[in-house]
Amino acid sequence: MVKTDYDATYFNPKDVLECGQIFRFVPFGQGYKVFTADKACYVYTNGVKTVTECEDGDYFYNFFDLGRDYAAINKKAKEYNVPLLTRGSELGRGLRLLNQNAEEMIYSFIISQNNNIPRIKGIIERLCSALGEEREFMGEKYYAFPTSEKLAQMPAEFYKGIGAGYRDNYLAETSRKIAAEGIRELYTLGSAELKKKLTAYTGIGSKVADCISLFGFGKRECFPVDTWIEKLYRDDFGGTLKDRNKINLYFCGLFGEYAGYMQQYLFYAKRENM
Repeated sequence: MVKTDYDATYFNPKDVLECGQIFRFVPFGQGYKVFTADKACYVYTNGVKTVTECEDGDYFYNFFDLGRDYAAINKKAKEYNVPLLTRGSELGRGLRLLNQNAEEMIYSFIISQNNNIPRIKGIIERLCSALGEEREFMGEKYYAFPTSEKLAQMPAEFYKGIGAGYRDNYLAETSRKIAAEGIRELYTLGSAELKKKLTAYTGIGSKVADCISLFGFGKRECFPVDTWIEKLYRDDFGGTLKDRNKINLYFCGLFGEYAGYMQQYLFYAKRENM
């Protein structure tokens, strides 16, 4: 087991995990157990330090984006002089964007659309329990996220049976396509072309593609627009656009390479204010 500690100022596990970018985590001990692909980590805050305990330290160093200077990103947020964004950067100072497994993100965010967090987590947990490889971490068993090849073997009825609802066919068709073609090409694409390719998969629209690009492919210039973002666009930016794709272009133009980080700060602040 590799145990490593980091300055907790810009690494708060609660802020990182409970902001909607990840669904596979559970409260444990002083913090959380986090599951990604076929790996697990225990993360918690102890005084001024945030501690990770895992078997693959390099993987989780990258997963939690610990090589990046979030003090500089936080400072950049304040330079825009947007009150809600400044508040978000202060309240959510411990936020970090995760570098997650891309295939897991594709299926997780297909499941997430028009859904709530507890239900999303339940569907994914049942998916992993049914098809994932059994593993053990800190004396307890867990299940890896299934491979696309494993998912592709299942009919749409299976996905409906674990609670995916109308998303059953999306999961069945997209997993078959990925199992047949792979996603290696997607890593070579810029954000605009990646979004175009992702929306060609069954069940992936613009917002879901932006989430996958941001959290699964590290495209930090992406800015997912959901109900919360649409509301704050009107309330806090005085926006009048109705089309979410145009709202997306507005924010991407405003924040550029920092768009994904700013989206998380804004989302955090708006959610806390409600």
